[in-house]
Amino acid sequence: MSNPLNQPNNPNDKFAQLVANVTTNSANYQQIFSQKLLTWFAQHGRHDLPWQVKDDPYKVWVSEIMLQQTQVKTVLRYFDRFIVRFPTVQDLAKAEWDEVAPYWAGLGYYARARNLHKAARQLISQGSLPRDLDGWMALSGVGRSTAGALMSLGLGQFGVILDGNVKRVLSRFFAISGDLSSSKNDKLLWQLATALVPKTDHAVYTQAIMDLGATLCTPKKPLCMYCPMQTDCQAFAQDRVLDFPQKKVKKAVSIKHADVLIIEFEQQWLWYKRPEQGIWGGLHCLPIIEQSSEKTNDQKDEFKILIGKYNLQASDTVQIKHQFTHFTWLLNCHRFMVKADQVKQLQQQFSAQFYAIQDLESVAIPTAMQKVVNHFKMVYMD
Repeated sequence: MSNPLNQPNNPNDKFAQLVANVTTNSANYQQIFSQKLLTWFAQHGRHDLPWQVKDDPYKVWVSEIMLQQTQVKTVLRYFDRFIVRFPTVQDLAKAEWDEVAPYWAGLGYYARARNLHKAARQLISQGSLPRDLDGWMALSGVGRSTAGALMSLGLGQFGVILDGNVKRVLSRFFAISGDLSSSKNDKLLWQLATALVPKTDHAVYTQAIMDLGATLCTPKKPLCMYCPMQTDCQAFAQDRVLDFPQKKVKKAVSIKHADVLIIEFEQQWLWYKRPEQGIWGGLHCLPIIEQSSEKTNDQKDEFKILIGKYNLQASDTVQIKHQFTHFTWLLNCHRFMVKADQVKQLQQQFSAQFYAIQDLESVAIPTAMQKVVNHFKMVYMD
């Protein structure tokens, strides 16, 4: 049998022709692609992840939300603790946000946790977990790929995923050029991914293709010599593995500045709860004065006015760097020791309260604030 991966060279619509060919000859492609993947996974895949459980789609759902834009090794540090505290969707739905937030703090992308919590309450009102793709996609924070993973991994039914790992594997195996994020190519990728899913072993295939992308077909240092797909991989044959998927031109990362006030009284720091919307929504934070790139006169003096109002004298200042996806935040952290007669006014000024460092485990703070805490613990409290 001739290799069905050999495609006619049509630069205008090569990807569309490829997808049409795969769809028409899906049995051949599943033999070349999917069966090799399943054979590899049986021997080399990850089989001991804590969310790899049968008949518990809730745990799979929690893991899939945690795994959005987050590596497995990071999620492993949070998953068990979260499940012990919220073992069922009912437990999660009954909890208040302030109870949930500390168990997500440090994972980042906190909107995921808010959506998970909101969706749990949606499910309680509905009475049961979804049993079809549309039902999952109706939940807050669940897109098409996550819903496909839940159908497959959570319910053992037919489901298609197209996360970053899968896109990378497919783009290299078939040497797919062009911007994969365009609406046309995204649609074609979904068709391609769907055609490759075998008629059985849905959950195993889903985990296998994710594992291949996470462990061998990695973004920067792919381990092609160990890859079961190597003999038919078009990118490998062309010695162009790192050219796929096509990289977007990165925008320059902007730098933002802010002043952080560490207001200390009797070894307690002043913390306030961030607004529900926006960065670090609903998390506790040290008072922070954000600086815009084009300051007005008021913004230039806000920090000076505030410390002047309360006659605050900084005993220490340190700069903490925190990287977000689209910008770097330089936090100038100023430590102020205050007196008893200033406490009430400062609490009212920031709608905040004092916490001892050892009590912060009961509240959720963002990673950037944890960096500040860790610095001062190391310098002054060890």
